[in-house]
Amino acid sequence: MSNEIQKFTDPGLPEHVHRRADTDPKAAKQAERQVAILFLLSALGTVLVIFSYIFMKSTTFVFLPVLGDTNAQQLALGVGLAMSLFFIGMAAVHWAKTLMPDTEVVAERHEFRSEDADRADFVATVKEQGGSAGLGRRTLIKRTMGLSLGLLGLSPLLLLRDLGPLPKKFLTTTDWKAGTRLVTDPGDRPIKPSDLEVGAVAQVLPELPAGTERTLENIGKDAVLLIRLRPEDFNLDAQRLSWTHDGIIAFSKICSHMGCAVALYEQQTKHLLCPCHQSTFDVTRAAKVIFGPAARPLPQLAIKVDDQGFLVAQQPFTEPIGPSFWERSS
Repeated sequence: MSNEIQKFTDPGLPEHVHRRADTDPKAAKQAERQVAILFLLSALGTVLVIFSYIFMKSTTFVFLPVLGDTNAQQLALGVGLAMSLFFIGMAAVHWAKTLMPDTEVVAERHEFRSEDADRADFVATVKEQGGSAGLGRRTLIKRTMGLSLGLLGLSPLLLLRDLGPLPKKFLTTTDWKAGTRLVTDPGDRPIKPSDLEVGAVAQVLPELPAGTERTLENIGKDAVLLIRLRPEDFNLDAQRLSWTHDGIIAFSKICSHMGCAVALYEQQTKHLLCPCHQSTFDVTRAAKVIFGPAARPLPQLAIKVDDQGFLVAQQPFTEPIGPSFWERSS
């Protein structure tokens, strides 16, 4: 067996083949029109999203047996958004393959980090060749791409409306007013202090005028937790202490972090716990946050007893209930 090492000659690189658009102005113009058509199709998809969101509420394809009771608005939203994203991608790929510069560059192997001089040269080259893609002189592509991307940006703005109204106006008012009785939930039964033993917890709602129906929204924001401790357990200032009655204290049930229901009470530590993100509030210190992401205590409802011995609200909540939002400083 021969010990000679067989040597191979470097085959080099195959000859570069130019694209039609590189040598034929008509082919370049045709490719430009194709890219523009793809961007226009993307824009059409976004228009379909906007149209379906505004004008196709609760429409169903009852006339197409295959789709059954499929909601037409949801289908149009999905198809329109898919068209918007798909044709933008197709236009970008076709533009890159047919019209963007098609040059081959050979780079010898080197260390992973380029030398400082090479890095500086790269930055300079990018700045100098930034217009080589032809965007500046291909105005048709530039305009249709701007139309496509601009309309696509409207889609998330429309869909954000489904997150609901801004919380400020909705959460600054509740059904709690001065003199409103606290009633059990469920049952709507007025509560006396004697109904609660030390360590007991009750969920209550404001008593509504006769004939008034509760809505799910109002139940959510009006819910209050009633907790009874020994009066000596409290560590409150004079004002907060005046909002309690004989060891009974009331807090909004809506967590000040993300609006979940604070439904867990640990009797031994006298802590309220939100099960969603584990925000923990100290009942003895006016629901001060002692753990978790909540930024402020649970709003306290001032309570007292009326002439008939039932627990009532002294006044409405003095601050908006619910999660902290961007217009608050805390």
